[in-house]
Amino acid sequence: MAGADGDDSLYPIAVLIDELRNEDVQLRLNSIKKLSTIALALGVERTRTELLPFLTDTIYDEDEVLLALAEQLGNFTMLVGGPEYVHCLLPPLESLATVEETVVRDKAVESLRKISQEHSPVDLEVHFEPLVKRLASGDWFTSRTSACGLFSVCYPRVSSTVKAEIRQHFRTLCSDDTPMVRRAAASKLGEFAKVLELEYVKSDIISLFTALASDEQDSVRLLAVEACVSIATLLPQEDLETLVMPTLRQAAEDKSWRVRYMVADKFSELQKAVGPEITKNDLVPAFQNLLKDCEAEVRAAAANKVKEFCENLPEDNREQIIMTHILPCWHDLNLSLVIRLVRLAIIEYMPLLAGQLGVEFFDEKLNTLCMAWLIDHVYAIREAATCNLMKLVEKFGAEWAQNTIVPKVLGMANDPNYLHRMTTLFCINALSKACGQEITTKQMLPVVLKMSNDQVANVRFNVAKSLQKIGPILDSNALQTEVKPVLEKLASDTDMDVKYFAQEAISVLALA
Repeated sequence: MAGADGDDSLYPIAVLIDELRNEDVQLRLNSIKKLSTIALALGVERTRTELLPFLTDTIYDEDEVLLALAEQLGNFTMLVGGPEYVHCLLPPLESLATVEETVVRDKAVESLRKISQEHSPVDLEVHFEPLVKRLASGDWFTSRTSACGLFSVCYPRVSSTVKAEIRQHFRTLCSDDTPMVRRAAASKLGEFAKVLELEYVKSDIISLFTALASDEQDSVRLLAVEACVSIATLLPQEDLETLVMPTLRQAAEDKSWRVRYMVADKFSELQKAVGPEITKNDLVPAFQNLLKDCEAEVRAAAANKVKEFCENLPEDNREQIIMTHILPCWHDLNLSLVIRLVRLAIIEYMPLLAGQLGVEFFDEKLNTLCMAWLIDHVYAIREAATCNLMKLVEKFGAEWAQNTIVPKVLGMANDPNYLHRMTTLFCINALSKACGQEITTKQMLPVVLKMSNDQVANVRFNVAKSLQKIGPILDSNALQTEVKPVLEKLASDTDMDVKYFAQEAISVLALA
């Protein structure tokens, strides 16, 4: 045979059989990975009549080999003769969808979903839908979990009679005795709801959602919460309060912290799905409770949604809700645990919050927090806090900055920690333009010049970079009489980085 000398054009099925029976897993895996080449060599008819039956009968291999096979078969449509014969791929994929290993089943379902689109409506009813029924009625929970991922891809393209059967099978799986099956059904509830007619969303999906959200297993209940987002987007506004909100309120107070965590994690999506009126009446109190939850993980998840939640509140009562409901909870948060997890998002939201609450409220309640972020041990937080100060100065003005912010920032120049001294320079870089020439020249520049004598080289080269940054804001007299001498001194520094950045600043500011 020509196949013996490496010519795949006459690749015999017997060789593949020998390779797949070899004890070497890697050899078997390599054989599976070149199935498309083998199929091309065999031709479409032999692929259908010899290769696929062989593969269907020999699915007993290592998980790694089966995973590769499940993936390969999803791309086999043209290799079996096109959409007209795509149903020939169903038997091996059906077998793979029942194996014990989850990743193999998931890949088989993924390939089945893919080739379902290549079936004609007739073939879908004749070949694909019966496969889904067999999986849904299987003795082993593995097949029933796989079936859950296939209902939505065939439902839109079958007759009304078959649709009724599919809905019944899905209802049955939602109340299956095995928790793994109910979990699989709950994970696909939202997806299935999207392809159903509205009348069945109301009559079928809502009852299933309610039942799954009350399941004895918290792993099922939390997946029902995830489905709630999809379901809420499908219903008219007038139905949400009666059909969805009772169950959602129950989930937000669930005895399992994992379910409450899921509610918190999905809160922004839920807020958009239910609209402003229900948000104001129902979600605001629920969000308050999540921010004060007894479990730190739940509080952290809720705190992470504060920025988005506030931004999506209706403008006419946003400020009132924030001040009355959100800030009191925020104040009570365990900052050492929660703010550490989500403070970047909170820092980003601070300028908007400050603008809504006003300067007096900010100075009294939030100023200290903003300044504390400047000395955080995480660089990204210090960087975000610096940018935050610049935005606050743009909102409240240079005079406010001169009285409230600048003195505190400049005071950090004497901090024993050199990282905090460098933060002073970063803040000056960010604030100089917003504060203007006078404040920069009279208050900030002297501090920068003094820091040129710092013992830490990193501070000194950042002095050079700061002088380059604020130079264009200064008048020519300050540049020549104050900045130039300091940069020239730094240009002869013993540290190479200091010399480099000083020389660059002299060049950019044309002080040579």
